[in-house]
Amino acid sequence: MPYYLANVQMMANRSIEFALNFRGKEKNMAQHSELDSFLQDGYYDGYLVDASSEDANQKYISGFDAPDPFITLYTVNGMRMLVSGLEYGRACKQSRSGIIKRLSEYKFEELVAERASIDDRVQVIAEFILEGEESSKLVVPRNFPLETADGLRLKGIEIEIDSGGELSKIRSCKNVEEIEQIRRVQEATEEAMGIAEKMISGADIRNGFLYKDGEILTSEMVKSEIELALVKRGCDVRDTIVASGGQGADPHHSGEGPLVANVPIIVDIFPQDKVSGYHADMTRTWVKGTPSSETLRRYDVTVKAMETAIKMIKPGVTGNEIHNVVCDIYEEAGYETLRSNPATGTGFIHSTGHGVGLDIHEFPRINSEHVILQTGNIITIEPGLYDPDEGGIRVEDLILVTERGHENLTRYPKKILA
Repeated sequence: MPYYLANVQMMANRSIEFALNFRGKEKNMAQHSELDSFLQDGYYDGYLVDASSEDANQKYISGFDAPDPFITLYTVNGMRMLVSGLEYGRACKQSRSGIIKRLSEYKFEELVAERASIDDRVQVIAEFILEGEESSKLVVPRNFPLETADGLRLKGIEIEIDSGGELSKIRSCKNVEEIEQIRRVQEATEEAMGIAEKMISGADIRNGFLYKDGEILTSEMVKSEIELALVKRGCDVRDTIVASGGQGADPHHSGEGPLVANVPIIVDIFPQDKVSGYHADMTRTWVKGTPSSETLRRYDVTVKAMETAIKMIKPGVTGNEIHNVVCDIYEEAGYETLRSNPATGTGFIHSTGHGVGLDIHEFPRINSEHVILQTGNIITIEPGLYDPDEGGIRVEDLILVTERGHENLTRYPKKILA
């Protein structure tokens, strides 16, 4: 079968499989005990989201993909959605909502034709909310649009912010289907990482730079091959990091230009599956050539910090306990951390890890905050050391918190020499 037909068939199969996987979750969302408990404990009538599906809360609750904002109202009695006529047909087929209404049912087009005011949309949203059995006390995520919130309040609907990020905490405990989706993205990520390593390890060294097939090897060339591999696996990928030397000393520098020999090259890949929306995340650091003794020392202590942190992971352990152990290891080795010196620009200058899911960075954070790990959390462990004179070192694995401990979802080997 020609490649393009095989790829289309693969994407179709994955779409069908994802729909089947989440058919059971549709019922679970309607009876989501944790979200129901949150609403009942706060005496809320519902959880309201006004966003496109790029917003993880919207994607999680509605299960629907749309590029423009739409309304989802989750209540203990079920879910209702308000969408444009353009999206209505797909929403009926693809969303988890039991009731789906169109803007036109509230004469939205007529209102816009008469006044073309922001208040027209708010008026329609208010009518949609108030026609349900629930009354008018709703909770919204922290990034809820201010104009919508203010407008609904003027219509007599009480809006409170989910200031504790309760929905984010609920999202952080993945179910079986979500774990499987992330596992698949991680497999694609490791395939792409292998391509990057092969390009770097197969390069020649000339005048302190890497060359491939007689041409200087650049960060952009490696990133292009990484991204091509991930697109073939049905993933979106942005801001991939391939940074060598001093560029790697800035943790989020994506890297540019020629790759340098004999110094660390950080490769950090964090794609998102196009169908499910879930991410994976991993980092490896290699040296092509001869690393300095200090680079080897920094790499060894980073791997030690990582392995020690991973061994600690289990339900009930706190993020700050893990982070403090990583800081202990670095500080005992003579390197600064933000704990020992909050103003430092070198050493260990970020958190130990973060949750991964529909957002690449989500709850729980593995840092100085007191956050208790729970079964179903998927987190990164990614200690690192940074210095403009030495370059950057970072190694990152993706870890699932299980009932009895943890499972490392990352199978890719760790080594410093490419």
